[in-house]
Amino acid sequence: MSSYQQEFISSVKNDITDLLQKDWSEIEHRKDIRPFNPDWDAYEALEQANMLKIFTVRENDRLIGYHVNIVAPSLHSKGVSQASADVVYLHPDYRKGFTGYKLFKFAEKCLKEDGVNILHLTATELNPIGPLMSKLQYDKIETKYEKVL
Repeated sequence: MSSYQQEFISSVKNDITDLLQKDWSEIEHRKDIRPFNPDWDAYEALEQANMLKIFTVRENDRLIGYHVNIVAPSLHSKGVSQASADVVYLHPDYRKGFTGYKLFKFAEKCLKEDGVNILHLTATELNPIGPLMSKLQYDKIETKYEKVL
């Protein structure tokens, strides 16, 4: 049975590291530039500032997915609160069916209850999730480019 909940760094840090490693291996374009090395201190500081929101899905208490967001006011539109999905991952064994869909819906519900107006998500070209985003009624609003300097 899958359960969806909001968690905190202290409750997920030990469980999430293996999934973060799998996530990084699957989607990181520049492994030579961005090695796997989570900045736990920065995550904890964001959580202390009430800017970090972690939503998880567990199967029989085993972490199988997460939707981690950084919440901040919009600098372009005063009074608008927005979340940017930092990392979103679902173990490959659970990608069929509605587990991922339900994780997104749960995160959206919680963020909305917290007063967030807009949720931004960036998806990698290595693992496109366009069909899911369409199902969830997200609008494709921009294309992101990167250059290593």
